[in-house]
Amino acid sequence: MSELKVGERAPDFTLPDQYNKNVSLKDYLGKKIVVLYFYPKDFTSGCTIEACSFRDSYEIFRDAGAEVIGVSSDSTESHTKFREKHNLPFTLLSDEKKEVIELYGIGKTLGLFTNRTTFVIDKEGVIKHIFSSQTEAAKHIEEALKIVNELIAK
Repeated sequence: MSELKVGERAPDFTLPDQYNKNVSLKDYLGKKIVVLYFYPKDFTSGCTIEACSFRDSYEIFRDAGAEVIGVSSDSTESHTKFREKHNLPFTLLSDEKKEVIELYGIGKTLGLFTNRTTFVIDKEGVIKHIFSSQTEAAKHIEEALKIVNELIAK
């Protein structure tokens, strides 16, 4: 597991979304800024707070030319239920084998839970920001919005 750094190219990947449709990072290159957030588990309190905070700010991200994508090791079925229950307008990707979680160097808390980590990736596929905090779920949105606004101001 290698740790990615700001300024590096984000590794491409393909994972199934909540509808079992494959989504790749390269689908967004040249088109949108990507806010890629990794989270431990659907329906847990911190993950629900984080997802709903992204939901509540989704139009701001979209209007700024960014797409929000959540990734966890939950199944596509779990993502469908989580997305529907909380009216989430963005894509949730299922990484049941944890291959992309490992590719992005996402560690574990207490050796059990995937770390809550957010990457902001520019239109060229370069990582512009990485924020990791297991306990400050809502701060992921604040940090990502700040960077997205800086990118569109350039």
